[in-house]
Amino acid sequence: MLLEDQRFLHEDLERLEQGISDRTLEDPRHIRDRLNRDHQISGFLTRIQQQSKRLLDIYNDTEGLRTKEIQSISTGDPFDEFYKQLNDIKDFHRRYPNEPVENLERAYKRKAPDEGESATAEIDHMFTGEEAYGRFLDLTRSHEDYLNLPGVQSRRVTYLQYLTIFDHFTPPHCPIKRSEKATDQYFSYVGNLAEYLEGFLRRTRPLDDLDKTFAAFDQEFEKAWEAKEVPGWGAETQAVGPTAPVTEGTGEGIWCPDCEKEFKNENVYKSHLNGKKHIKAAESRKANTDGTTNSEANGRSSNKPSTSSTAQNLKERAIAEREWRIRKYASTMEIVRSDTRVNVERRQGMTERERQQELDALFAESAEPLLRPSGAADDDSDSSDDEKIYNPLKLPLAWDGKPIPYWLYKLHGLGVEFNCEICGNFVYMGRRAFDKHFNEARHIYGLKCLGITNTTLFREITNIEDALKLWDKIARDKKKEKSGGENVVQMEDAEGNVMPEKVYYDLQKQGLL
Repeated sequence: MLLEDQRFLHEDLERLEQGISDRTLEDPRHIRDRLNRDHQISGFLTRIQQQSKRLLDIYNDTEGLRTKEIQSISTGDPFDEFYKQLNDIKDFHRRYPNEPVENLERAYKRKAPDEGESATAEIDHMFTGEEAYGRFLDLTRSHEDYLNLPGVQSRRVTYLQYLTIFDHFTPPHCPIKRSEKATDQYFSYVGNLAEYLEGFLRRTRPLDDLDKTFAAFDQEFEKAWEAKEVPGWGAETQAVGPTAPVTEGTGEGIWCPDCEKEFKNENVYKSHLNGKKHIKAAESRKANTDGTTNSEANGRSSNKPSTSSTAQNLKERAIAEREWRIRKYASTMEIVRSDTRVNVERRQGMTERERQQELDALFAESAEPLLRPSGAADDDSDSSDDEKIYNPLKLPLAWDGKPIPYWLYKLHGLGVEFNCEICGNFVYMGRRAFDKHFNEARHIYGLKCLGITNTTLFREITNIEDALKLWDKIARDKKKEKSGGENVVQMEDAEGNVMPEKVYYDLQKQGLL
C-alpha cells in the first residue's frame, strides 16, 4: 500500500499547487478577503511541507517496506497481490462502513456562500472589532496594564499618547526607573505586549517569513547585550565622587545610577546625595544587588557573582529582550501604528450614534456576501451597470459615477456647445470648459500646426482662417516696423543736433536752422 500512498501524496501536492495558483490570480478589494486568501495560501504551503516530508520518507525507505512491496508485485503473480490488497480494502470498509471519502477535487477549491460555509471562515474570529481585520492595533488592554505599573499611576497617559510611547522604555518618555523594572508586574506587562505584537504580525502577514525576521531580531539583541549597547540597559561605571564617567542619560551631565537621573550642575548633584529620596533609592538598590552599593562595589576586588545577583541579571536580560522585541515590532508596523492613531482621533470626535452607525455599516458589509444567493452577484453588477448607462439627458457624470442634477447642469451652462475648429472641431460643453481649453495642450498643438508660435494673442479665436489672418497681420507689422527702423536717415545741424531727415528739412523750410 506504500505505492498507493505515494501516488496519493503526489496527487495531493498537485491539487495544493493548483489551489495556490487559483488564489494567487485573485485580486480581492476588501482587506478581509485579502487576508482570508493569504491565510488559505499559508495553510496550503504548510500542508505542502508536511506532505513533501512524508513523501520523502517513503522514497528514502529506511525500513525497506517499499522495496519489499515492489519485489512482491514484480516477482510473484501480480493478480495474487492485487486480490490480496483488494480484500484488505474490502475488509477495512466492512469494519468502518461510515468512513468518509476525501474528495481532493473539492478540498482545495473556493467555498461558495451557498455551501453553508462563510467565505471568510479563516479570519472571522481572528481579529477584534477594534483591529478591523488587521488595519489597526488594539492596545487597550496593554494601556490599562501600563497605567497600573508602579511609577506610572501618578501620570495619566491617554490611549492616544500611549500609542506614541508604548515602545519607549528610557527617560523622558518612560517614567519607570531601571531599578523598578525588575518586578513581576513589569515583566508580565512587557511579555504580554511583545506577545500581542508578534501575534498581530503573524495574523496580518501570513505569507512573510516571520520566523527568519524574529531570529534576526534575537541575533541583534545578543550582539547588543554583549556589547552593553541595549538602550536603557548599558553598563554603569560610576566611580566615587561627582566626576564619575557617565554611561546613561545624555552624557552632558552627572548621572546618578541609584535614582537613574542626570544632573547638569555639580552643586545640585552634591546636595542631591544628602536627600531622603536618594538615600532611599540607594538602600533599595543595595538590597537588590546583594547588599553592595556602587561605591562599595568599586572598592571591592572580588568579582564573584552571587546567586541572587545572577538571578537578577537573568531577569533583567529577559526584560531587556522583550523591550528590544517591542521596539523592533513597532518599527516594522509603523504604518499600522500611524493609521491607528488617526483612527482613534477620528473616533474620539464622533458621537455615540455615529459610532453605532459605522459599526452597523461594517457588519452589513461583512454579511453582504453571505446573504447574497448564488448568481446574485452577477445580477447586481449588471443592474448597477444598467443604472450607470441609463442617462437619457446625457448629463455629465459626477465623482460617484452618477449623473449630476439637472439644475446644476443648467446653472453652469453645460448645455451650451462651443466648437473650436483649431482643436479639430472639438465641442466643449459650457463656457468654463471653453475658456479653459485655450491653455490646454490640444489647442496649443493646433496653433503650432498652423505655424503660430505666440499663442497668448490668439485667445477667443477658434477659426483657422481668422487665426491665419491675424498671424499674417502680426508678421507684416513686425516686418514693416523692422524695415522702417532700418531706413531712418539721421541729419545733423550746425549746432550738432541729430534728427531724422524729414524733421531736418521741415525745420529748414521754416527757416529755423
